[in-house]
Amino acid sequence: MRRPQSPIDPSRDFMAGSENGQSKLVWYVDYTFNYTSVVRDIKRTAAQDLYEDQAVIAFRQAPCATQSDQRDLTARAAIAAGLQGNYLDMHSALLEHSGKIEKQDVARMVQDIGLDVEQFEVDLWSDETWERIAQDRAHAVEAGLKDHSGLIIDGRIYQGAWDEASLIEALEKPLGHRIMRANTDFQNWAASAGMALILATFSALIMVNVGFEVVYERLRDLTISIGIGDATFALSAQAWVNDGLMAIFFLLVGIEIKREIVDGELSDLSKASLPLLGAIGGMAAPALIYLTFNWGQSGAHGWGVPMATDIAFTLGIMALLGDRIPSALKVLITALVIVDDLGAILVIAVFYSEGIDAVPLMIAGGTFATMLVMNKVKIYARAPYLILGLVLWFFVHESGLHATFAGVLTAAAIPSRRTGNIAGAAAQTSALFDRELTKAKSPQATVSSRSLHLLQQALDRLREPGYHLQHALEGWSNFLILPLFAFFNTGVVLYGEPFNWHAPEVLGVVAGLTIGKPLGIVLICWLAVKLGIARLPKGVTWRHMIGGGCLAGIGFTMSFFIAAAAFDGAALNSVKLAVLIASVIAAIIGTLILRLSKPD
Repeated sequence: MRRPQSPIDPSRDFMAGSENGQSKLVWYVDYTFNYTSVVRDIKRTAAQDLYEDQAVIAFRQAPCATQSDQRDLTARAAIAAGLQGNYLDMHSALLEHSGKIEKQDVARMVQDIGLDVEQFEVDLWSDETWERIAQDRAHAVEAGLKDHSGLIIDGRIYQGAWDEASLIEALEKPLGHRIMRANTDFQNWAASAGMALILATFSALIMVNVGFEVVYERLRDLTISIGIGDATFALSAQAWVNDGLMAIFFLLVGIEIKREIVDGELSDLSKASLPLLGAIGGMAAPALIYLTFNWGQSGAHGWGVPMATDIAFTLGIMALLGDRIPSALKVLITALVIVDDLGAILVIAVFYSEGIDAVPLMIAGGTFATMLVMNKVKIYARAPYLILGLVLWFFVHESGLHATFAGVLTAAAIPSRRTGNIAGAAAQTSALFDRELTKAKSPQATVSSRSLHLLQQALDRLREPGYHLQHALEGWSNFLILPLFAFFNTGVVLYGEPFNWHAPEVLGVVAGLTIGKPLGIVLICWLAVKLGIARLPKGVTWRHMIGGGCLAGIGFTMSFFIAAAAFDGAALNSVKLAVLIASVIAAIIGTLILRLSKPD
């Protein structure tokens, strides 16, 4: 994970505060930005407590996406004044000026500050001044500020609120702030969800293979009950995770699938055809290969195990590869894996559910119909859907269908709507706070509760309800639900009875994931392109497709899920170990192919 770096250079930077201060703040200034003076005032208030001995601030010129004569003029003026040792005076003069800054305005500022006019004119248009501006802007882009002003605190982009208390906390870095920052860094790391799964898997493997197998089994079989009066509902800890918490994971998968269908890569048939066909091939080929090894055998019903792809690991590895692979490939594989997940969900619901009980199924159907009516009448509040989603989950579970299917049905029922208009949102927010500023008796006045409520309504309207729900639950899914699932389902004993490589279900899983996945994806995509049904995205080669197809052979979470529904006892342990081995092989081969590939 690249961390933005923008170290202060006392030999060239214009600075304020103590050079030995423990906090280093770099302000990339845009004097044409309407709210730069607000940032200045906030920093000035914070500086009264900090800058004297705790922090140093360096001033640099912000980058710009388009050519701006006014921005270039103000940047030149600030640096030219700085070369005479008066950067802060010119800095203040530029910020306090109202309206557009012209050359005559700069000339008047030079007179007021008392600069050497002739030297200022020489420095204003010198190559040295422009070179410093170019260097500042290059540093800003390297730090992650592509086309705007901003603050860098100790090598990190400041993304906190624009108020003195938040800025002081970012500079002082109390323990709570450091913990929150480390947590944010970890969650923003592309491979963090995959790493959490790996840690949970290793924890389970170590626990059952170093003498704590009995403890692990007791923990997994621990009965957890929910009761009201004499009525109780009890499941084992593993069942609560597999049937209960994983329903939340499938809810999020369903939301993602729906978004792609409504307004994503799957919304346009011309764009959706390649990932749709690739996903079909990537599910069919592994299942057929598995059945080739298991036809007529007791393990034939496990054909769904090698069909599934683990979205967290697959996309995490592609994110880690970064610019080594074209962005079009990432989009294609993301859409393909999402369709793959939908296929796996349907396979679980149809083929790996228990005997169906008609009465609970009818009640579940009525609950789902109620949610669809709510959708139809445009009820956008999320709470009613979540409450009915719990009711739906219970009756789906009681009906004999796999309970996680309730998560997908809930996602389908949550209403979609067009993303809010950015111009309207900006105008509403500006009008709201302009009114607050007009009423305020001092710059330190707080925002009223009414304005906060209206702002929350505006923010909520900017995206569909499913987005907000996904945003609230995604962290819990990635760093609690999926790791718990991995922990309770990957505790495989590696010693004792030898692992039988020749078992048909083992061969079917390994061959299905490592060979069937890339073969099915690439073959059907190749045929679609040759027949003119679809087109290969620009910059994507067939070697990229092979590498992406291999990564799709990482079954892990989804394969474990289907395996737990299809097998039990010793056969389940063998299939789980086969999934682990096949996923590692697929990850290594896919990564190597993509690292050695070049864009077309």
